[in-house]
Amino acid sequence: MPSMTPLLRPALNAALNTSLNAASLVAPGTAGRAAFALFVRPLGRARLRPDEEPLFTEARTGRLWIDGKSVVTYAWGDGERPVLLVHGWSSRGSRLSAFVAALRERGYSPVTFDAPGHGASEGRATNILEYRRVIRALHAEHGDFEAVVAHSFGVLAALFALRDGVRTRRFVGIGGVARFDLLVEEFRAGLGLHERVVRRMRRHIEQTLFRGEPDVWRRLNATYAPAELDAPVLLFHDETDDMVPLAHSRAAAEAHGDRARLVVTRGLGHRRILADPAVVAEAVRFATDPVPAAAEETAGVRG
Repeated sequence: MPSMTPLLRPALNAALNTSLNAASLVAPGTAGRAAFALFVRPLGRARLRPDEEPLFTEARTGRLWIDGKSVVTYAWGDGERPVLLVHGWSSRGSRLSAFVAALRERGYSPVTFDAPGHGASEGRATNILEYRRVIRALHAEHGDFEAVVAHSFGVLAALFALRDGVRTRRFVGIGGVARFDLLVEEFRAGLGLHERVVRRMRRHIEQTLFRGEPDVWRRLNATYAPAELDAPVLLFHDETDDMVPLAHSRAAAEAHGDRARLVVTRGLGHRRILADPAVVAEAVRFATDPVPAAAEETAGVRG
């Protein structure tokens, strides 16, 4: 997944490339399952930063059990006007701290979590279905969201959940992934895997995660069935993002039509955009006030 790919030490990458490609000649099913096990495993475990600690110490922490794994949740405020924050791959809820602080100042109740295999939650791997289960559980607990703010892979996962019964009045996506199949291609390219390995991995995803569900790859895209998200959409994407191309947010904005607005920033990349004061202020303003959708605009935000 754009930096969700297991880009490890070059020697280890080479070893994985050789072993998986070789195994695919004699045991393609085994090679596909092994590749899948790598695909769903985050790159390390992001730690709580010192500047994030005071805010998260004040949070009400909770626990959800998702597929036998303990998932840590965080909430602030009185529970009125909840706003869900969804982190990306190999990240954690605390990376959205700037949004938590700004929402609290406006009297809203931010809610976030560490996905399985991330942050303080249990497990070594996760997938888009587990993200959806967490989001659905938080929706059941907190009620309809005033807004959902998501980053990177979290954008794709949040939109997947929002097409499956979760409701929000507004949606904000930042540096978002729009196509699930591109994640598979990035994974293949990152490890230099032969197409036969990826073909078996795709089949494993279809038969294990989405058994009996037709048209899986199209339904996993952020551009699928946009009318099912009956809410205004605000998207941010930096033109220098080296993990998720700007084309992803442009495609999502086009799919959602007049209800969507895309803000293109400069010099913030994939991660620093989450702490940029101008981005945070605009996103929170949109999340908490009625804002009409418009066309793409370019923001001269400097990193």
